[in-house]
Amino acid sequence: MDLADKLMNVIVITISLLALFFLHQYRFLNSLISTARTLFKENLTGKVVLITGASSGIGEHLAYEYARRGARLALVARRKRRLQEVADVCEIIGSPESVYILGDVSNIDDCKRFIDATVNHFGQLDHLVANAGVAPVCLFEDYDDITKASPAIDINFWGSVYSSYFAQQHLKKSKGKIIVISSCAGWVFAPRTAFYNASKAALISFYETLRIEFGTRIGITIVTPGFIDTEMTEGKFLSKEGRLEVDREMRDVQVSLMPVESVENCAKAIVESARRGDRYLTVPSWMETTILWKVFCPEIMDGWNRFMILGPGSSYRDSPSKKILHVVNEIKQLLLP
Repeated sequence: MDLADKLMNVIVITISLLALFFLHQYRFLNSLISTARTLFKENLTGKVVLITGASSGIGEHLAYEYARRGARLALVARRKRRLQEVADVCEIIGSPESVYILGDVSNIDDCKRFIDATVNHFGQLDHLVANAGVAPVCLFEDYDDITKASPAIDINFWGSVYSSYFAQQHLKKSKGKIIVISSCAGWVFAPRTAFYNASKAALISFYETLRIEFGTRIGITIVTPGFIDTEMTEGKFLSKEGRLEVDREMRDVQVSLMPVESVENCAKAIVESARRGDRYLTVPSWMETTILWKVFCPEIMDGWNRFMILGPGSSYRDSPSKKILHVVNEIKQLLLP
């Protein structure tokens, strides 16, 4: 076995180095394929699209973008009034028909029910957008009851998996697509978001594996947004007690001065990416560079996040990220009273 491993070390490294000589040709071929996909994007008119987490944020604005392109929509979330409002707007701006279905993606029976209800109503399913998610924000050592963090896995990961499981047979018939909303948090790890990061990293690994299993039968686009202007970046987090709460102070620590992309631009980019059949999409695109930092300089990235978000103090109110934001806001008030 030792001899086999030594041989593999030599063979794999040699092949990898030789492959670098063909990298330019490979990138050129990819650019041609990308151009062709852009020219022949999918026409969404009349297509049936199911979106989870559609009552706010990215899910809500994805519904609007699909509606503008003439798709028929099934919108899923837990807030009835908000869902109804979103569905009404979708029909006004271009969707031939938008229905809403109350459901909790962390409940496997609910997932089967809303997939079946969509197919029974429309007769088909073309796109599944797995978007629902929550963000627990708490240091691992500060949890009194660790099970209070479980919604991050139940909603973010299992909610997408359950939905995909029941949708797969219908998507195979239509040669449809799964658009899964993961996050840059799948590789950029910030303190207090361990469970959120883990759930998003799990989504990336799971759907990359599904892409191999499904082949060309179902297209899969993995979306990794950075900071987007949603309830989450306004401070709506899952507390250590397991309650969804708005914590502006914690928002100032975790987000601080990071540029926040508009949710409208994000949703538009996602729908266009799905139409092209892209494998991956990162919004904003500059966040892709963090992969290089993670691969080549992980100590620098980890040390920076620890220093900025935790800092030397015992309280999050003492974190450098919050202090810097406070100073900048003070300067803005002086310059722009």
